[in-house]
Amino acid sequence: MSSPVATQPPRAPEGPPRVTRSLTARALTRPEIGAVAAAIAIFIFFFIVAAPFRSLPAFSTVLYASSTIGIVAVGVALLMIGGEFDLSAGVSVVTSALTAALISYQLSLNLWVGVVVSLLVALGIGFINGYLVVRTGIPSFLITLSTFFALRGINLGVTKAITGTVASSNVDQLDGFASAKAVFAANINLGFITINITVLWWILFVVIGTWVLLRTRVGNWIFASGGNPASARAVGVPVKKVKIGLFMAVAFLGWFYGMHLLFNFNSVQSGLGVGNEFIYIIAAVVGGALLTGGYGSAAGAAVGAFIFGMTTQGIVFAGFDPNWFFTFLGGMLLLAVLVNLYVKNFALTRK
Repeated sequence: MSSPVATQPPRAPEGPPRVTRSLTARALTRPEIGAVAAAIAIFIFFFIVAAPFRSLPAFSTVLYASSTIGIVAVGVALLMIGGEFDLSAGVSVVTSALTAALISYQLSLNLWVGVVVSLLVALGIGFINGYLVVRTGIPSFLITLSTFFALRGINLGVTKAITGTVASSNVDQLDGFASAKAVFAANINLGFITINITVLWWILFVVIGTWVLLRTRVGNWIFASGGNPASARAVGVPVKKVKIGLFMAVAFLGWFYGMHLLFNFNSVQSGLGVGNEFIYIIAAVVGGALLTGGYGSAAGAAVGAFIFGMTTQGIVFAGFDPNWFFTFLGGMLLLAVLVNLYVKNFALTRK
């Protein structure tokens, strides 16, 4: 009697082989890779041509200049990834600072009351921007451009009507000034270098923004809302709430920078902020954010802000005519768009 023959169970059909990308290809898919390369090149250039640029106090100045751009640029980058723009970000910074200063000074209140009220005003502006965009379907470019002009007029008109000048009164004698300055504008001695606290806040906001984008469900919603809103809605993404939330995030970070301006300089000029909205957007674009939405990073916006910080200070340290900065601004924006497009296409075709 023959022994039974052992049979092997049928194998499941194998799927397509898994494609493993090289380390180079994975690195090139990062939105900020082009900005990092540009930052290294610019740093080396100014390190060579500008002797003061090599000192630690100069580096502290560069970090401070970068943080004043980078704090708001983090929120602007997230908003652009979500597919929207905010052209009122620059003047809303000043609106927040003026609100805190005027309310506290004119009513003889503790400055922290003005700080809280200005936060509510800022969040209200962000909510109105977002609500109008999602409710009307009008492009955010037009909605926030209208807000820009409205706030610019309010800043000038209200300040002139209350104080008789175009600046708020000096608030350094009001209760709460010292504690508020410690939070928003203190200088911190690290032993080897002294930096403004805005640098630490900037780093914290970048870390939070990166964590939200890459480690939370909200981050997935932001990318989906900017990449393909119709498909995102179809799978249950609350696109309208996401966009309103992003506008309010920009408003919050603008408020924070506004508080720094107030407590660092004790008074605020009502005409400030005009044009800064473009610098925030350019920092985000240089850092890898696409104008079409759905792509970018908070870290990239930080690198873009660092590039501007190095350039604004490096031009001065090198003794160049500072008017050339705006030429650099235009060239850097065009180059960033081209590099981001090339790097993205190259990464998608390289294994």
